[in-house]
Amino acid sequence: MAVTAQMVKELRESTGAGMMDAKKALVETDGDMEAAVDWLRTKGLAKAAKKADRVAAEGLVGVAVSGGRGVTVEVNSETDFVAKNAEFQALVASFTKVALGAADTEALRASDLGGKTVELTLTEAVARIGENMSLRRMASVSGDFVASYVHNAAADGMGKIGVLVAVNGTDNGIAKQIAMHVAATNPLALSEADLDPAVLARELMVQTQKAMEENAASPKPKPDAVVQNNIIPGRMKRFLSENTLMGQSFVMNPEITVADAAKAAGVEVVGFVRMAVGEGIEKEKEDFAAEVAKMHNKA
Repeated sequence: MAVTAQMVKELRESTGAGMMDAKKALVETDGDMEAAVDWLRTKGLAKAAKKADRVAAEGLVGVAVSGGRGVTVEVNSETDFVAKNAEFQALVASFTKVALGAADTEALRASDLGGKTVELTLTEAVARIGENMSLRRMASVSGDFVASYVHNAAADGMGKIGVLVAVNGTDNGIAKQIAMHVAATNPLALSEADLDPAVLARELMVQTQKAMEENAASPKPKPDAVVQNNIIPGRMKRFLSENTLMGQSFVMNPEITVADAAKAAGVEVVGFVRMAVGEGIEKEKEDFAAEVAKMHNKA
């Protein structure tokens, strides 16, 4: 596969690697972007790239809590201008309220809202506002208590990032603090047991290859047993502490983990959701000059 300048640019932006390193990674992996990221990481030339760092979509995430259940809903728009529109914000608020009684996204679309389905309400709003919009997804958590937090709030209960944290036990404010922590750190899962096995396998592969290459290049290589039984497990332990909510250092008190903070507060964290606008959506980018040229050719 031919490696283009745009591919090199995209890989550089997502990993922070140098131009020649990014190009070599793409050549070595036959243009596979994900494999190229892993190749750079094994060489110590890049950080783990998260898909959320490469997204571009507008809209809002709404959050709502009732009793022991909380929901988050993402509604997308084409432009940020529409996301700031009072009618669009009212739409997000109404959808989020209805979501409290819905099991999933499809059920939400079919739910009644003032005598019409949510889906039809959205279709009519698209016609009025004149911009494409979509009800993309919803998620929920349940527990004895659910705390919500909205980062970069555009209006009450909605913003660019919405977080829910569910706990069992009597909350004393710790759930809200953990929700703020989640907004800041974006953990991959609640604990090791909740991590996608494919993510763990991929990370183990990267860390194994990296450790072996570093050891081979060292003036004083360590025995293979040391690499396999000490260095690689140590790196995986660090990965888990950085990427699982329970293992992370608590933002409010970095001397303890989130698990320690919850235990000290007498609660058990049983679930969380962090939903960011546009997460996981790849949007085609075009430079301004090319856009102007395209418009000129249409004229």
